[in-house]
Amino acid sequence: MRHTLLTAALAASTLLTGIAAHADQLADIKKKGELVVGVLGTDEPATFIDPKTRQIVGYEVDLVNAIAKKIGVKPVLKQIAVAARIPELQQGHVDLVAAGLTHNKEREAQIDFSLTTFVTGQKAIVKKDSGITDVPQLAGKKVLTIRGGTQEPNIRKAVPTAEVVTFDTSQQAFQALQQGKGVGYVDDEAALLRSYAKLGPQKAQYVVLKQNLSTEALAIGIKKGESGLKAVVDDTLRELEKSGEAQKIFVKWYGPNTASGFQTRDFKLESDKID
Repeated sequence: MRHTLLTAALAASTLLTGIAAHADQLADIKKKGELVVGVLGTDEPATFIDPKTRQIVGYEVDLVNAIAKKIGVKPVLKQIAVAARIPELQQGHVDLVAAGLTHNKEREAQIDFSLTTFVTGQKAIVKKDSGITDVPQLAGKKVLTIRGGTQEPNIRKAVPTAEVVTFDTSQQAFQALQQGKGVGYVDDEAALLRSYAKLGPQKAQYVVLKQNLSTEALAIGIKKGESGLKAVVDDTLRELEKSGEAQKIFVKWYGPNTASGFQTRDFKLESDKID
C-alpha cells in the first residue's frame, strides 16, 4: 500500500513538474533561443517573399523581429496556410501567429491577441465590364476570395446570394478573377490595393468598389493563457509606438510611396480591445 501511494505521489509530482515546465511559454522560448512565428508569406506587404533575397519580409515581419529582439532570441518564420493559423498556434507548432489575423469575439474564445497591429476594411474589386458599381450588385454573381479567413463569411453576410468561391491564397483568388472565373474578388483593403496596383495598364479594366464589407482589427495571435508572452509582445508594440518606429514601419510598407499608397495611419498600437 505504501508503495502504491509513493508511486502515485511520484506520478503526480512528475505530472505537476511537466505542467510547470510548459506553464510559461516565454520561458520555453528563451530556453530554446528561438521565437517561431507562423506567417502567410503570400500576403504582400504584410508577409511575403522578397523576389531578390528569397527571404520573407514585410510589415508583420518587422513587428515580430522587434519582439524577438526584445526577448533576446532568434526569430524563425514558418509559412502556414490561412486556415491553419489558429490550429498551428493551439497545437504549439508556432509560438505566435502574425498572418493577417483578424481579432474578433469568436476567436477570443480560442486564442489571445496582442494589441491591434493594423486596422483595415475589406473591399471588393470587380471587372469594369461587369457593370457592377456597388456591393449589393454582387448578388447572384460569382465572387472569389481566400479560404479560412474572415473574407468569406463577410462577403456571405454582406451579399447572401453571392456564389462564393475560395482559394488557398490571395494570389490564386486574384488570378482567378483575371482569368474570368468570377466577377469580383474580396480581400483586406491593403492587400487588395497592392494586387490592383500590380495590374499596371490593366488597372483600367477593373474597379475597386468604395463600400467596405467590414472593418477588421488585425493582431498577433498568442496561445490562450500565455500571459508572460502576451505581456512582452504588447510591451514591444507599445515601445514601437512611443518611439515612432511603428509609424516608420507603417510608412515603409503601406505609405504614400508604396503600391498600397496609404496617405495616413489611422490607428495606433495601443489597445487589444475590440467592439
